[in-house]
Amino acid sequence: MEQELGRQLVLDELFDLTLYKKIRQIVSEDLKPLFDELIPTEAKHLRFWQEFYSLNINELDFRRRVKLSVLVSVARLFGNLGTHLVLEAIEVYGVRKYVTVWNKYKGTPTGNAVHKILEDEFQHEDEIVSSASKRLIHPERVRDIFLGLNDGLVEILGAVSGFFAALSSVPAVMAASVAVAVAGSISMAAGAFGAINSEKEVERVDAAKKEFIDGKPGEISASSSTAAESALVVGLSYFFGALVPVLPVLLGAVNIWWSLGFAAVVMVFISTVIAFLSGMKMRRRIVTNLIILLIAVAVTYGVGLLARSIFGISI
Repeated sequence: MEQELGRQLVLDELFDLTLYKKIRQIVSEDLKPLFDELIPTEAKHLRFWQEFYSLNINELDFRRRVKLSVLVSVARLFGNLGTHLVLEAIEVYGVRKYVTVWNKYKGTPTGNAVHKILEDEFQHEDEIVSSASKRLIHPERVRDIFLGLNDGLVEILGAVSGFFAALSSVPAVMAASVAVAVAGSISMAAGAFGAINSEKEVERVDAAKKEFIDGKPGEISASSSTAAESALVVGLSYFFGALVPVLPVLLGAVNIWWSLGFAAVVMVFISTVIAFLSGMKMRRRIVTNLIILLIAVAVTYGVGLLARSIFGISI
């Protein structure tokens, strides 16, 4: 058990070191100093775990080699933005992993060793990555995009499922689905706009209260996007997510199965990205979202059949 943990820790640090070295070769000159700071730290961590567990592992396993190729491709394809997203995600995953190990082995030699690595993560690497990334990565924007995509896909897949059960005409299913998608995107945009404005208003009231009581101006958290920008991003993301289950119908599908299959594939992709960016366990996130997808389809299909039976719909 302990030796397997050591193997995973060594492989993870070897992966991070290899990733940083490969990405450094393709980034612009202004980003190279960032990697010149990160690479020696990762090399130190790798040597530490190799010596701690007496493991001379210098080659990645197949799963990590695939992951390495994917992340390098993302950095190459999306440039500085993709590079910073990868770095942020790697840091989040690393901290979550080490905190979990530290909690489990607290008070043991392994726990003490992890504590030293966490100090590096919290005090050095996180500062380097965050200070370099804050100019390009807007957490609110990433949240808005995937919130809209996820909601649009699930809600409109449910709507399409219900329409297929209730309506016998494919053009009617198509028309109803598009109408719901447009209405939903507007509703989501309006909701995001109102929520952010309300949040800012509460912050302004709290700041005024603090200034009155303490005589010092209260702080209002800085945001990388306005309420209008967030509303636009959420609305458009919702609409594009809604197109996923609608597209098979547009291309000639006459039942829910093609929409369900296409939506499931896209949902796996979205779940993987969200899990990666947030440091969550990918398998759990994917399985959870697919279960939600299936429940949405089953419930709405049942509601559609019930509505058809009760109201005698014959369209």
